[in-house]
Amino acid sequence: MKVLIIEDEAPASRRLQKLINEIDPQIEVLEVLDSIETSVQWLGQHAAPEVIFMDIQLADGISFDIFEQVQIQTPVIFTTAYDNYSLKAFKVNSIDYLLKPINKVALAQSIEKYRQLKSQFSTSNYQQQIGNLLETLSLGAAGQNTANAYKNRFLVKLGDRLESVAESDIGYFQAKDKMVLLITQQNKKYPIDYSLDDLERLLHPAHFFRINRQFIVRIDAIQSIHTYFNGKLKVMLTPEVQNQDIVISREKSTQFKQWLDL
Repeated sequence: MKVLIIEDEAPASRRLQKLINEIDPQIEVLEVLDSIETSVQWLGQHAAPEVIFMDIQLADGISFDIFEQVQIQTPVIFTTAYDNYSLKAFKVNSIDYLLKPINKVALAQSIEKYRQLKSQFSTSNYQQQIGNLLETLSLGAAGQNTANAYKNRFLVKLGDRLESVAESDIGYFQAKDKMVLLITQQNKKYPIDYSLDDLERLLHPAHFFRINRQFIVRIDAIQSIHTYFNGKLKVMLTPEVQNQDIVISREKSTQFKQWLDL
């Protein structure tokens, strides 16, 4: 099997290649592309691969734009960090998808699904499925700029002063005393009008992870990780959290490790 990977995050593409090789060393990755522009060029100049693994959000836009510039007759397995990105549309149109961080078992199932459906693949039917998918996603995203689906800045208030905090300056969010605090890397603390549940939907999942009911952490804020009893993990953050152990449950530890290994 010859496959093409369209993914703009190098750690994610390396992980995907690693998992593909572990599942089946006979699968050949023809190329890894990181943008709409390079993907359109490559697809216009090379024979079609058997499968395309395609990230939804690329550096220069949404990957669905590729379909508007070049005809794709190859089955696509979408990879996405969106857990609410009109995913029913993928199922309805027989297009498979994988949520990041990609799970090896789920990836193996997607590859097996392709193999089972390979003999039934019809180019004309597939083009119709792609058309239906793009139409459904377009309707679902009406009024929403999907290229900027995640928050990049937070407007915070301290006394009578307003400040704008960039996402890259955030260390972590902490639920404390019935409020949520934004803690910067410089250890500035600001109360914000979002719950941790809200923030999970608003923050880029490659950058932030909810480690327990009290903390959502940015990957840059993780100072060290230690094994804890009963399969749990203990995390040290920067800036340091005083008088409190930051513990990840055994159930969530596996997901946390996968996120770190993107």
